[in-house]
Amino acid sequence: MVVLMTRMFTRFNVVVVTAGVIAAFGGGAIAARQQKPQVVNISVERFSFTPSEFKVKAGQPVEIRLRSDDTDHGFRILGTDVNVTIPKRGKGVATVVFEPPKPGRYTFECSKLCGAGHSFMRGTLIAE
Repeated sequence: MVVLMTRMFTRFNVVVVTAGVIAAFGGGAIAARQQKPQVVNISVERFSFTPSEFKVKAGQPVEIRLRSDDTDHGFRILGTDVNVTIPKRGKGVATVVFEPPKPGRYTFECSKLCGAGHSFMRGTLIAE
């Protein structure tokens, strides 16, 4: 019985210390992660994204909703692990939640071959 109480007491101390550390050093980061993301709607068609450039806040989540006006397309943010397929017109929306880790320009492009102008299908997410 004493061992059980000691373990419970130790776990309680760890929880209290952890909560104190989070409050002192990381409470703001946790609050930022719980914010609702900014929503950006993008229409996709051969060979463009509309809008092809938009601004967000660095360190804040952005929900990108992609709808194709013609065939299947892809959406990839270079230098990240974001890469989704956008279904063809009338078959739904692809949604990506991305949190730019730092200010800068993030290039996105179509990652599914969609025709002769495919290589020009790019855009820019600007994190400020």
